[in-house]
Amino acid sequence: MIIGNGRLVTNDPDHPYFEKGAVRVAGELIDAVGNFDDLKEQYPDDEVLDAEGRVIMPGMINAHTHIYSSYARGMGVSKPTRNFPEILKNLWWALDRSLTMEDNELSAYTTYIDSIRNGVTTLFDHHASPHAVEGSLFTLAEAAKTIGIRGSFSMELSDRDGVKVAEQEIKENVDFIKAMNTDEQDMVKGMFGMHASFTISDKTMEKVRTAMEGIDAGYHIHVGEGREDQYDSLKKYDMRVTERLLGWGLLGPRSIAVHAVNVNGRELDILAETDTTVVHNPMSNMGNAVGATPVLGMLRRGIRLGLGTDAYTHDMFESIKVSKILQSHRLSDPTVGFAQALKLQYEGNPAIAALHFRRPLGVLKEGAYADLITLDYYPFTPFGADNWKGHLLFGGYGRMTRDVMINGRIVMRNREILTVDEEKIFAHAAERAAAIWPKL
Repeated sequence: MIIGNGRLVTNDPDHPYFEKGAVRVAGELIDAVGNFDDLKEQYPDDEVLDAEGRVIMPGMINAHTHIYSSYARGMGVSKPTRNFPEILKNLWWALDRSLTMEDNELSAYTTYIDSIRNGVTTLFDHHASPHAVEGSLFTLAEAAKTIGIRGSFSMELSDRDGVKVAEQEIKENVDFIKAMNTDEQDMVKGMFGMHASFTISDKTMEKVRTAMEGIDAGYHIHVGEGREDQYDSLKKYDMRVTERLLGWGLLGPRSIAVHAVNVNGRELDILAETDTTVVHNPMSNMGNAVGATPVLGMLRRGIRLGLGTDAYTHDMFESIKVSKILQSHRLSDPTVGFAQALKLQYEGNPAIAALHFRRPLGVLKEGAYADLITLDYYPFTPFGADNWKGHLLFGGYGRMTRDVMINGRIVMRNREILTVDEEKIFAHAAERAAAIWPKL
């Protein structure tokens, strides 16, 4: 199949742009990238998806999100919520405790639909449903398989719901990793999910270490999101959060330290020395008023830094925009933030994905997975190899996504999801949310 006749941005430094470009797909992989007319002539029998005038680009990668948050959209909070710990207690923990396995499935489908509609083809999810743990990650994976999205999934471990639940969460993570982190497929992978240092005791950390012995997988954990995480670690363990995680062997290239807002220079050095990934979630950080990730300091140290949405949105174009303005605002310097925001999405996120999936993602080149999107973006100023990223930062929105291909399979065509009944899923989710909200 050939997808072409549009402005092709590849995110490949060797061949970054084709004015009238095309991608040829064979099976799940990209077979060739080049000029539209040339590829049509070379492969005259191929089906053609004509994207005339549109932007053709790699699918977006979301390096941190929460499927369980799906029902929160439009929901009011019944109790006074004045700070970050109260946000966790009154909103997110109240919601995740209410979820059944049916809700897990519906939350997954609604998240995937919204992601695809916004051009996201790969996501790294951090799930929580303490009263519906066993089989939860497998439920998310089955829904992902059905709709056709690529993802890494983990179950949030914490002590907040007691020993029995924590042990179930450990087992679910381990069982899922063992089942999914094989060479048999490359659409769904597992990580070990952990909430944050302040909700996990040393006793539970020891159980994690024992359960993960001999298993090669990374950890997905919130680090220094709020100051409270640091206060707790200093008070209980006489060390900062990142130092504690280092001591338990949780850091490393395949681990994701989410947020890393309230961290000091020594902690940044530890993250750099261990080659740990950090994921910045600017909209969430601003909404929760926890501060801003020190992006420039991280990049100066060579930290692998990506971009996520957390529970705010599924539109990575929004996250890029907010990442730019947050760093400019934080440093009172309009000259910073632009290049850094683009680097996080178009370099950082593909680098993160490369540590978890076998072939390249976030780039259109021969041998990469055929994960791509077309955008209804029609520029009224010059557009080309040297400025396409700036165009998409200021002018691109997820809602412009017209077509989505994942792993060589078209999952959305002309804004219509082809793999599931979107209307039916949304109607069912609305019923379940309406039943849950009064109980929170």
